Amino acid sequence: MLAVREYIVRRILLMIPTLLLVSIIVFFGMRLVPGSVVDIMVNIAQGLSPQGHAPSRADIEKQLGLDVPVYIQYFRWIGNIVGRGDFGHSMWTGLPVIDDVLRRMPVTIELSFLALIVAILISLPIGVFSALRQDSWGDYMARSFAILCIAVPGFWLGTLIIVFPSIWWGYMPRIVVVSFLEDPLANLKMFIIPAIVLGMGMAGGIMRMIRSMMLEVLRQDYIRTAWAKGLKERAVIMGHALKNAMIPVVTIVAIYVPGLFGGAVIIEQIFSIPGMGRLIIYATLSRDYQMVSAIMLIMAVFLVFLNLVVDLAYAYIDPRVGFAKRGGT
Repeated sequence: MLAVREYIVRRILLMIPTLLLVSIIVFFGMRLVPGSVVDIMVNIAQGLSPQGHAPSRADIEKQLGLDVPVYIQYFRWIGNIVGRGDFGHSMWTGLPVIDDVLRRMPVTIELSFLALIVAILISLPIGVFSALRQDSWGDYMARSFAILCIAVPGFWLGTLIIVFPSIWWGYMPRIVVVSFLEDPLANLKMFIIPAIVLGMGMAGGIMRMIRSMMLEVLRQDYIRTAWAKGLKERAVIMGHALKNAMIPVVTIVAIYVPGLFGGAVIIEQIFSIPGMGRLIIYATLSRDYQMVSAIMLIMAVFLVFLNLVVDLAYAYIDPRVGFAKRGGT
């Protein structure tokens, strides 16, 4: 336990420079996008205000805190986050950014979590079956299905699901968010189709990885010994092979998770789900620097801690994995 605690503390300390670098990239990268929030506001003000009464560019920059060099803006922003936990205010509404993030983040997390469950439920049994029946017709069909899942773009599949059922049967997926605690059934009805679309691409990659690792493990001497001892197939697969084959699979699942959040941006837009994806699209188009920077930094913190959880999961899956001499992010 002491080694585990030391490892966790060391990893958390190593997260600090990682998150600092992410904050720099996000903050300055957003300001390299052509067009600024000041240009948009000036154009809107000139269109709405009588001639000569529109606020000047200098007035808007001062009001938004953009009248100082960009490096000073960065130090103010990161200082407020570290010192007070203040991620700033939206440049358009003036409301705290964290309020919008906390309201929409559960929606994106639930969508991504359900997509992950869908991917595992699809890939795990098919991947194991494909390995056990190598080079059979079932194996060929499973491998073809995995390639199909990888090849079909989620945005194309999601668009088809929106368009054709509405034309043929007059059906449209629910777009009103209902809390799971209020009505679990209505909540799942809203998320299940987008989750399947989002999880399909991930399922294909995991399926292929499970098949490859199972084939490798099934060739090991201890598996042959288990067969020779007369153990049933279920005991050999579940008790000996699957757990050892899952270590690289956990790694690839962790690699896919950031892709889930990226895919959620598109899926939320297609299915009109009011999550973080739609929020960041709106914030980017409107050049709301504070909103985009806060969202990206919060997501980076979440993903960095997720990597730590995955590393800790290795020790549970394989007791041979230790923490005494491990480090890095």
